Amino acid sequence: MNIEQLYSLYLRSGKVTTDTRNIPIKSIFFALKGPNFNGNEFAREAIASGASFAIVDEKEYEDEENFIYYVNNALNALQKLAQYHRSLLKIPVIALTGSNGKTTTKELISCVLSQKYNILATEGNLNNHIGVPLTLLSINAEHEIAVVEMGANHCKEIEFLCQIAEPDYGYITNFGKAHLEGFGGIEGVIKGKSELYAYLKKHKKSVFVNADDALQWEHTKGLERIAFGTKENVDFHFQINENETGYCPEIRYLGTSFQSRLIGNYNANNVAAAIAMGLQFEVPLAQIKLGIEKYEADNNRSQAILSKKRQIILDAYNANPSSMEAALQNFSRLSGDKAVVLGDMFELGAESEYEHQRIAEVVQKMKFKSVFLIGEHFSRVQLKPTGTTKMFRSRDQAEAYFTNHPLTEKHILVKGSRGMALEKLLDVI
Repeated sequence: MNIEQLYSLYLRSGKVTTDTRNIPIKSIFFALKGPNFNGNEFAREAIASGASFAIVDEKEYEDEENFIYYVNNALNALQKLAQYHRSLLKIPVIALTGSNGKTTTKELISCVLSQKYNILATEGNLNNHIGVPLTLLSINAEHEIAVVEMGANHCKEIEFLCQIAEPDYGYITNFGKAHLEGFGGIEGVIKGKSELYAYLKKHKKSVFVNADDALQWEHTKGLERIAFGTKENVDFHFQINENETGYCPEIRYLGTSFQSRLIGNYNANNVAAAIAMGLQFEVPLAQIKLGIEKYEADNNRSQAILSKKRQIILDAYNANPSSMEAALQNFSRLSGDKAVVLGDMFELGAESEYEHQRIAEVVQKMKFKSVFLIGEHFSRVQLKPTGTTKMFRSRDQAEAYFTNHPLTEKHILVKGSRGMALEKLLDVI
């Protein structure tokens, strides 16, 4: 089956799925494989559940009479179909990547641009070699702008995703110590993320860049920049006013004030990027303001929870040394007694022992009333005994402790990698 034939099936279905647990009616099912599953085995089930077509890559499952078609590689076919569909689209595509803040920034951009346009944005964090094609294949004739999040944990991934998505605009939130195991260190992170810049430069496309970030400014030399920040002589000059509430700083532009509901001064850059994109695409200031102020985190990212006259900052969707340190610095600015609950950071490879030790020393120096370090990595750090720091090898051990020793601090920060699932501690905290 060639790409034109496959695309004709797509046009007749209009929806693409890879999961038989949720089959949209009249969709096209791609039988993907993984270490513990073989989608080919579910092709007949997909048709029985309402799919119009199924694409398999094992000949024994082919059954054209029942609309099950064979290709050499189902994943490759999905990706080529997405690339072909993208090549026919006439709308601008914005690609977004970075070590920290990708999904939050994507949500903010979507909130702003949707005030004027019909937007298609990456759902959740479906930002990999499967998620990006599925996002692109969700774009229909009614959409006016697409915002595509791209994730990566090793080099050449962003390059590959750019070849599929063919972005017209790009933005990198930052370079940080994330996925060090796959990238091989911070230099690998910079090289891997900058593959977006390389694509934009090669194809003479535009890049949004935070002029206050020296690394981003350096790595976008020679590109068509749309610059924003607090520096002079940028396209969109902002004033950023920090506060001591723990919430994102106020951003001002041409007399208009933007105040996000997000926690953390580190979110100021994410908000500023969304404002800049709104301005670039001529969304009225009042509508940009509405878009920024209506977005409220509810996905374990920079989420503020008020409970029993306390403020809990839940940032348990992901964690790496860069985001961990930024969260701690922001939290330290709050007034009142504070407790910190930190979980292990994953995918750090050879740097794991060093980074967990470093973060533990950083948090101890901040002199919070209570510090709780949770996980196999954090339980092995060496600290001077102070009486304020407790370590647990698992979340279950921490949960048992908190059940018998409820926290009383006014402010509580909860942050760790997704695999730690620290949000499950909320009931006992």
